[in-house]
Amino acid sequence: MTGTFLNIATVLIGGVIGLIFGARIPDKLKATVIAGMGLFTAAMGLQMFLKTENPLIVLGALLIGTLLGEWWRIEDGLTWLGVRLEAKVNKGNGGTAGSARFIKGFLTSTLLFVIGPMAILGSIQDGLTGDFNTLLIKSVLDGFTAMAFASTLGVGVMFSALPVFLYQGSITLLAQQVQKIATPEMMNELSATGGVILAGLAISSILEIKKIRTGNFLPALLIAPLIVLLLSLIK
Repeated sequence: MTGTFLNIATVLIGGVIGLIFGARIPDKLKATVIAGMGLFTAAMGLQMFLKTENPLIVLGALLIGTLLGEWWRIEDGLTWLGVRLEAKVNKGNGGTAGSARFIKGFLTSTLLFVIGPMAILGSIQDGLTGDFNTLLIKSVLDGFTAMAFASTLGVGVMFSALPVFLYQGSITLLAQQVQKIATPEMMNELSATGGVILAGLAISSILEIKKIRTGNFLPALLIAPLIVLLLSLIK
């Protein structure tokens, strides 16, 4: 769990720095930095997708995962959680615009921090061997991202530390069970599926090109390895 706690600390520290010094950064510069992060996120998502050995597995995982996500209303749940946290922070003093800004910061940073092979592989590594080097690298990246996002999207970014803790902490605690059934093929397709979701996040929440309910794609991260497992049993 060391790596997960370190990751949370960097998100909080980066968020605080962004809130304190964000007002001194020109709006044009912040917009350009956020756009650069959006392009980088989209490129990283594409790189992850190219790891797939069977694009149809990724497509199937996304279709099934989206159906489950819409059924379970995952994004609505994250939005509700964001509203509740915003109400606690502002104690009813914030307006509609402030609430929307908080929710956007919470949702965008949460999805960005929990999706990707580094979060999964790093948490497994930390749980099995105590080696948190992968999560250390992720922590540095997340800290700088939180700093930039908090200067633009506000305090909601800092509350993304809670889902990060639950997500990475759960993977770490279940690492031995996961490792027993995980194969390189499963991890490749999971990473490829996460890459598509990251690209969607970049288009929707960072670059703001088109609104996509990206949170409802998250079950696809579980479906992709299951499809690989099913196909291996059929062969």
